[in-house]
Amino acid sequence: MTSPRLLPAEWAPQSAVLLTWPHPGTDWADCLAEVEPVFEDIARAVLRHEHLVISCEHVVRLQALERDLNRYAEENGLPGRVRTVPAPANDTWARDHGPITVTDGGVPVLLDFRFNAWGGKFPFEKDDALNSHLAGAGVFGKTPMQPVEFVLEGGSIESDGLGTLLTTSECLLTPSRNPALDRTAIEQLLSEVLGADRILWLNHGYLAGDDTDSHIDTLARFCAPDHICYVSCPDVADEHYSALAAMEEELQEFRQADGSLYRLTALPWPDAIHDDEGHRLPATYANFLIINDAVLFPVYGVAQDDEAIAIMTGIFPDRKIVPINCRALIQQHGSLHCVTMQIPAGVVT
Repeated sequence: MTSPRLLPAEWAPQSAVLLTWPHPGTDWADCLAEVEPVFEDIARAVLRHEHLVISCEHVVRLQALERDLNRYAEENGLPGRVRTVPAPANDTWARDHGPITVTDGGVPVLLDFRFNAWGGKFPFEKDDALNSHLAGAGVFGKTPMQPVEFVLEGGSIESDGLGTLLTTSECLLTPSRNPALDRTAIEQLLSEVLGADRILWLNHGYLAGDDTDSHIDTLARFCAPDHICYVSCPDVADEHYSALAAMEEELQEFRQADGSLYRLTALPWPDAIHDDEGHRLPATYANFLIINDAVLFPVYGVAQDDEAIAIMTGIFPDRKIVPINCRALIQQHGSLHCVTMQIPAGVVT
């Protein structure tokens, strides 16, 4: 029997996108002037298509944001789309500490999984409590929120909207998240709470500079129920070549629920980008965000950007592709999808 629960695909209709704004108490403190314009670009792009929810620990900055973004929305004939909430936060990765929304019998339900900063790598107590702050502020209206005593980040799972999840064993099976549970127990839990009929596990693939233990949203993404795009490294001298070639072979072996192969599209491999200390940063074109009628697409000011945009335009011919320069975001080892969390239709009004 099919579960009444379902994790919608990202292309399903949305009511809003959630952003957790950077502030001086985060790791962005030394580069706020560079990163805030990226958040502003994302915010304005979202407002052209749906509501925007922003939480920020610094009330004065939040008030200024509310004023500026409301003015932008009104000037573009989109009044009433901005929601702001003052709330404490350790950092800005809304994809991973934000609520994951399922439908249960067609009705949206917010799931508040535990967040422990990718296995205790960084402070996380404020982020873990953020969803409760948002719900208490009435952002989600009457939509119920259910706590789930299981560590799970939104960036670690992809849904086709039909009961199939795509994930990585490197992340979900890392002992620092849920040490008491093995793969079978995790599959059972995800079946119960997310309605997953099938889970496709990738055992290969990584990005240098990534703190997440190989989140799927940096490597491979559902573009449609039968279509997966993924990062591919053609340079045999690159440190990523072997792992990503092995990941590609795994994707080629995956089958849809009816037994047929997936359509696969390789994304370009951006030129290597390093921080001031020479460490490689995790630039990836897979970290895009699908919203209503558009795709917000990360670019990095490298030679492959135009090709990547063209490929994305071919994948999503009915959606506007909105490039956003995310070079500043990868300085803290994440990109566009990592700082956003979509909220499905029927929640934020």
